[in-house]
Amino acid sequence: MLLAWMNDAFTQKGIDSPRLSAELLLSHVLGCERLRLYMDVDRPANEIERTTLRDLVQRAINHEPVQYLTGEAWFFGMQLMVDKRVLIPRPATETIVEAVLHHCKSRPGFGGKTGEGVLIADVCTGSGCVALALAKHLPGARVVATDISPDALVVARANAERLGLSDRVEFLVGDLLAPLAEHARAGHSKSLDFLVSNPPYIPDDEWDAVEANVKDHEPTLALRGGMDGLALVRPLLKEGPPLVKPEGLVLVEVAASRAGEALAIAESSPRVEHADVMQDFEGLDRVVRQTLGA
Repeated sequence: MLLAWMNDAFTQKGIDSPRLSAELLLSHVLGCERLRLYMDVDRPANEIERTTLRDLVQRAINHEPVQYLTGEAWFFGMQLMVDKRVLIPRPATETIVEAVLHHCKSRPGFGGKTGEGVLIADVCTGSGCVALALAKHLPGARVVATDISPDALVVARANAERLGLSDRVEFLVGDLLAPLAEHARAGHSKSLDFLVSNPPYIPDDEWDAVEANVKDHEPTLALRGGMDGLALVRPLLKEGPPLVKPEGLVLVEVAASRAGEALAIAESSPRVEHADVMQDFEGLDRVVRQTLGA
């Protein structure tokens, strides 16, 4: 059976989630949903499909990410288009989305379950995964998403169109907070309710240990965060709070090894009433949260 063969090959080579990777590749080649693989177990693959599959399996064994091979990645229940222009979305980043949704539901003045009237900025948006997840689950909110990479924004816009969210998500090119300042000066936006970001944050001293499927294939621009991993985190935590209204949040994903340093920066920033570190689904320190005072 093809699935068994692929699962064994991926397991031997230490590929993450070998069974899932096998299912994703096979369903991609056969043009079917993963469930159909188990409903049509006797369906034979034709010669073209077998040849295509062998090529993709070899590329996966050489640590090319399965998400790039299939052109698809899942994030917060959404199927997104991804390629080498953008970082592959990770489950850890869903921590940011969950924090915003909880804040909207639990705090007066943040639009409730629909996020009615809420304005969110997503800096370093990449594939648009965070911006689009928030727009999807907060149908009353507007989102401004920025990235320094025009190529990344091409992918993000395509994902917004695919999900039917283009009317509520605006994409701006530029470095970190600069596009937001220009947007505000042009009179297009009020104070933010939320500023969120998953910036590049891998410190230089951890780069050599990064797995080959990440280091050799995903965009370096979206990964490396300078000597201490805080080159982009620091300005977000220092300069982001003045853009956010009272009781709003700044949420920035960081390297677990630098969470303590990032928290110290967050606590010393202007107008910050409280700062803490949120853990991701693996229990790792992952997101620095700043709650704004008056």
